[in-house]
Amino acid sequence: MSTITIIGSGITGVTTAYALAARGYSVTVFDRQRYAAMDTSYANGGQLSASNAEVWNNAATILKGLKWMLRKDAPLLLNPSPSLHKYTWLAEFISQTRHYRRNTIATTKLAIAARHHLFELADREGIAFDLEQRGILHVYSKKAQFDAASRVNELLRMGGLDRHPVTPSEMRAIEPALQGEYFGGFFTPSDATGDIHKFTRGLAAACERKGVRFVFGAQISDMRADSEGVLVRWQEGHSHHELRSHRAVICAGIGSRRIASTLGDRLNIYPVKGYSITVNLTDEASQKAAPYVSLLDEAAKIVTSRLGRDRFRVAGTAELNGENRDIRADRIRPLVQWVERMFPGVCTAQVVPWAGLRPMTPSMMPKVGRGKRANVFYNTGHGHLGWTLSAATAEMVADAITSDARAAHHE
Repeated sequence: MSTITIIGSGITGVTTAYALAARGYSVTVFDRQRYAAMDTSYANGGQLSASNAEVWNNAATILKGLKWMLRKDAPLLLNPSPSLHKYTWLAEFISQTRHYRRNTIATTKLAIAARHHLFELADREGIAFDLEQRGILHVYSKKAQFDAASRVNELLRMGGLDRHPVTPSEMRAIEPALQGEYFGGFFTPSDATGDIHKFTRGLAAACERKGVRFVFGAQISDMRADSEGVLVRWQEGHSHHELRSHRAVICAGIGSRRIASTLGDRLNIYPVKGYSITVNLTDEASQKAAPYVSLLDEAAKIVTSRLGRDRFRVAGTAELNGENRDIRADRIRPLVQWVERMFPGVCTAQVVPWAGLRPMTPSMMPKVGRGKRANVFYNTGHGHLGWTLSAATAEMVADAITSDARAAHHE
């Protein structure tokens, strides 16, 4: 039986493990954490959003970023302190503006395909993850924002997405809890939300039932690939171990860049920090006041997800500040204030803050497929769409490995 090593047990690592185990491979997954889905797959915005497939490589986003540089509460925040990695990444990010249309359309198509795979996995394995299939409503307070969204909508529709404009009265019919005055919105009925942590942990359990081995608390000390396969050396506590497998898939989030460099690959992934709060809806009034339909407030760059009866997830902001996991009060406060302004009936006495580092490539397209070494593959760099795209990219990398194995067998 062909053996596969996977580095990382977030959403991309676990979906990849499942896809490979379903094809009959013997799979071992390594992670430095004690459990699956404890880093960026822990408390994200919750949206399974093909409607959010627009890549950020456009002039408008870059200009906004420059304007926001000195605002601590800005949706996009850049730490201007010198960093070679940060500024080379930004230079490549800007150079990718020429591929904005192509990459937005491609991401939309991938997101639509991923949705089918993810729902199928959840049904097959009986995974409960607070799924809400009520669509996603993008809201715009100003005509200029709505007009810009209309131009983006043309690209999303070219990618096959049904996303249509709605009037303020239609918006309130879609989500009666919505407060405030708006110029208009766009609604994507096929989008959904769910708890990424619950899903990933549930799928990890399904992987174990299929024979996948998880090695948690593993600090990878060395990783090498040669004609004989891939060798991983790791440490658990004071004990040292090693494992050789036929192939490896790197799904290590922001850690993928460092691992790739040891294997001869350049993988320019930068950690783009995002924040979220989980509002515990402890009383009936709050449960009634919080929306069930997922929202994206374009002006504030904030998204929401209703996670069951008693939790409300609010997420937003992008911060370029290196590998910094600090939960900053000045970045959490705007999320809480947004809830209090938009949904005054929701009690914010119990709010759980979180920050995660999105692994983002300059093109905002994930790295999926083989590296320079014939037996090393990647499924990483999904940025803010890891939850949305993972089920499709897992199938893609599993198909690539299977095709590679068949070709090697016939040589």
